Amino acid sequence: MNSEVRDGILPAADGVTRAPGPPEQDLAKRPPYRLVAVIIACALFMEQMDATVLATALPTMARDFGVPATSLSSALTAYLLALAIFIPASGRLADRFGSKTVFRLAIAVFVGGSVLCGQATSLPFLIFARFLQGVGGAMMIPIGRLVLLRSVAKQDMVSAMSWLIIPALIGPILGPPIGGFIVTYLDWRWIFYLNIPIGVLGIVLVTLFIDEVRGETPVQADPVGFLLSGVSLGCLLFGFEMTSRDGELPMALALIAVGLVAGGLYLRHAKRRADPILDLSLMAVPSFRLSVIGGSLTRITQGAQPFLLPLMLQLGFGMTAAASGTITIAGAIGSLAMKSLAPRILRRFGFRNSMIVGGLAASAGYAVCGLFRPGWPTWLIFLTLMISGFCMSFQFTAYNTIAYDEIPPERMSAATSFYATFQQLMLSLGVCAGALALHVGMLAGGHSGPRLADFTLAFLIVTAISASATIWNRRFAADAGADLSGRRRDQD
Repeated sequence: MNSEVRDGILPAADGVTRAPGPPEQDLAKRPPYRLVAVIIACALFMEQMDATVLATALPTMARDFGVPATSLSSALTAYLLALAIFIPASGRLADRFGSKTVFRLAIAVFVGGSVLCGQATSLPFLIFARFLQGVGGAMMIPIGRLVLLRSVAKQDMVSAMSWLIIPALIGPILGPPIGGFIVTYLDWRWIFYLNIPIGVLGIVLVTLFIDEVRGETPVQADPVGFLLSGVSLGCLLFGFEMTSRDGELPMALALIAVGLVAGGLYLRHAKRRADPILDLSLMAVPSFRLSVIGGSLTRITQGAQPFLLPLMLQLGFGMTAAASGTITIAGAIGSLAMKSLAPRILRRFGFRNSMIVGGLAASAGYAVCGLFRPGWPTWLIFLTLMISGFCMSFQFTAYNTIAYDEIPPERMSAATSFYATFQQLMLSLGVCAGALALHVGMLAGGHSGPRLADFTLAFLIVTAISASATIWNRRFAADAGADLSGRRRDQD
């Protein structure tokens, strides 16, 4: 889940609405671009830490709430669902009310949601608080990136993005061990309280150093489209998630039915608008369509892995939260190692060949995760996770870059909103798929708690989904993205 965020920052950066900002000569009066980048990075670091720390704490939180650990998937899904619903509206809100105002409000909402999460005494309350957190997160990162794009001179953009991405790389490495330490030696509620000082610092810095910027021609609001798409996404995701719980199948099927009806109504509505909140006509662009489909299948596996792995290490292996958190940083380290190699790999082998091989390697690595057993050497588990993280992170870098290869500049904003929404939607569906696959294994085995064989089955099921993306990767043109990677067309 977090590798998706890390690898989506840079490739999609040019896709955010570039409403005309101030003239280049006025930028000299603004704060140094490094300061602007670091301020935005505070919000990014807070969100990344929160996500990685929480995954380590799920078993402990489940015991406190008196619910099965698999039920905590609802808390993860609620957050990702909020991202999927509100990301499309974030750019329009920034253009209407100002980037600074909305960015500062987003941080405040995220911190408020964090406080409520720390005060939660039941699973339904936690789900509500996580959804509120997600509303803040949905506005924080896209609008933060928008602030950067509108506040920094073009010649400083690459350097500014480099400053921005540092916390995105560090957060997932520090998150699991810090989360494990808090859960083992303190109280899991401190996971959420950590966001308070970071958020307050971010609000103060935004107030002092970020200027208010609005788009000159804000896109017209689409409240009907927002409502229909939100109802559809919400009902479908929670319906799928509820299928993994005993005795809730009728309600799950009802939610899925409502979601399908709302989705059908949205499709009819979108055809009548020139600027729908989610522009489905973008799927007619070949590279964008293939990236959305292949990337969606891959993201289902990536969404399930952070949910399944900590549970398997703690419930199946008997590890403490601190020990499992230390091991799960391997994927983040692999992602970090990938950063310097990805451009050279794409330049040498091209997008299509690299994505076919990388996708199969990533799927194979996650399939091996399902075969982990307590007798395995720790170094071998760590190495497997690091290689898997490397390969999966490479896939996301390739998908997030090639998606915009054929998108014209005037449609870049709509493409970014559409793609970012599908990113979060598929990651949410991945959590649902992981929980459902684990539940199927428990039902087949006839026991109430998950066992190692159940985790094996779950990993193999979600891995098969990402492996199927190879079908779509093969449909990319041999020279797809040649201009992006710097690969000569005569090499193909």
